[in-house]
Amino acid sequence: MSPDEYCQQKAVQSGSSFYYSFLFLPAERRRAITALYAFCREVDDTVDECTDVTVARNKLAWWRKEIHAMAAGTPSHPVTQALHPHLAAYSLQEQHLQAIIDGMEMDLDQTRYLDFPGLKRYCWHVASVVGILSASIFGASRPETLQYAEKLGLAFQLTNIIRDVGEDARKGRIYLPVNELQQFNVTAADILNARHSENFEKLMRFQAERARSLYAEAFALLPREDRRAQRPGLMMAAIYRALLDEIEHDGFHVLERKVSLTPIRKLWLAWKTYVFG
Repeated sequence: MSPDEYCQQKAVQSGSSFYYSFLFLPAERRRAITALYAFCREVDDTVDECTDVTVARNKLAWWRKEIHAMAAGTPSHPVTQALHPHLAAYSLQEQHLQAIIDGMEMDLDQTRYLDFPGLKRYCWHVASVVGILSASIFGASRPETLQYAEKLGLAFQLTNIIRDVGEDARKGRIYLPVNELQQFNVTAADILNARHSENFEKLMRFQAERARSLYAEAFALLPREDRRAQRPGLMMAAIYRALLDEIEHDGFHVLERKVSLTPIRKLWLAWKTYVFG
């Protein structure tokens, strides 16, 4: 199996919404974004699937060395071997790839966030940086495009947090800011014990409106001349906003179940955005 095939398999197996937007890219950009996505999956799985914190930390330390080796021209893992040819072509910086690992390590050190600025810092590492790297691969001719991608990444991560409240709680993590739980009179015990309530719905509606505002702010930053190149990000946004609508329509019952869109609906939303913008 070639490095590109390894990354492709990693992307397909994930079933992620991101995969559907890759399908419409030219071959070279598709290989680059698939390799980047595979890297993100590798380091994310290191934290999510490893029950021993020390082992997870050691694996992340290995990835730090591997990213440095890739930047120096000596990658050894299939993912870094697939990603390496695209570093110069799309101005992908080692510091951004290392920042993603920093974000994954934050999950080993912290399971609560006191306020939104603290959560936003975490989201920058695990999502906004990915947005910046992705926008560079798609084609960014203006600095505002990277600002758009940074904010769009934050909106994506907040949508993920809303969708995964119950799943994260079962892992002992609560990403919803502590001061906002207090504002809506929802306790950590309510989240951990999956106690759905009217107050919880109000809290989640507040989170959803924040995410929607960030989508709007991101779109406003995207320069007209880069809109065509950035269609993959807009496809992902269409899918994620539809997911947010579904979660709200379901009454924010995210503590008990995980709301998702069918693969055919994701493909339809991606195609519609590709054709009509």
